[in-house]
Amino acid sequence: MPDATDTDGLTVGQVSARLGVTVRALHHWDEIGLARPSLRTAAGYRLYTAGDLERLHRIVVYREIGLGLDRIRDVLDDSAADVPGALRAQRAQVAERIDRLQRLGAGLDRMIDAHERGLLLTAEQQAEIFGPRWDPDWPAQARRRYGDTAQWRQYAERSASRGPEEWQAVADAMTGFERALGEAMDAGVAPGSPEADQLVERHREVFASYFPLTRQMQVCLARMYEADPGFAAHYDGIRPGLAAWFRRIVDACARAHGIDPDTAAWE
Repeated sequence: MPDATDTDGLTVGQVSARLGVTVRALHHWDEIGLARPSLRTAAGYRLYTAGDLERLHRIVVYREIGLGLDRIRDVLDDSAADVPGALRAQRAQVAERIDRLQRLGAGLDRMIDAHERGLLLTAEQQAEIFGPRWDPDWPAQARRRYGDTAQWRQYAERSASRGPEEWQAVADAMTGFERALGEAMDAGVAPGSPEADQLVERHREVFASYFPLTRQMQVCLARMYEADPGFAAHYDGIRPGLAAWFRRIVDACARAHGIDPDTAAWE
């Protein structure tokens, strides 16, 4: 390596500041022979010439567009290298990454909306799927009441991945359960009977489409169905007194599993 005076060329630190690359990267490129400084001072310090700097500029550009160091060496040093072909291939990979990131961004937008709104359906879609007794303000009410709970987060994560078809399946399952509930009440099914307990278990299974429901949480939910005017009107619209009867069969099933309904907590 030729000697140079202290004023010739640029030091590693100066090149690092000018190109925005780390000194460590410059040392590494020197060690692997990708970009070696052409000069050395009398004191032994390496210096980069204008030609070295031009090569480094090209390395930085190629690295920023995603080429690996071995591929960069080929592009710079192999006279037979297909540079346009290499760049086109890299552009195709970049396009794939952009598409992937756009899909990720769209998914994040849906997740944010689901956490803030609950249902990602229009009021018209909700009425079509959940029926004329559905109140489109219910999701907003639930967000205000339960938005800080783990159950709301679980519900939002499920909601973000569902479209109208998936929600229709959930609604159909709940409608089928409510129909069976009304028929059991008409038939005089007694709380604590095997038939009643099967309905209680079916409710937990269907409700799991929203979030996992423990037995204690189910007791609290059944009590809310009876006490809340909106929910009570919904269930009593299916059968008069159905909200209270549902609470009774849930309480009886809870007692059979060692849970006191009077002290059950949301946990």
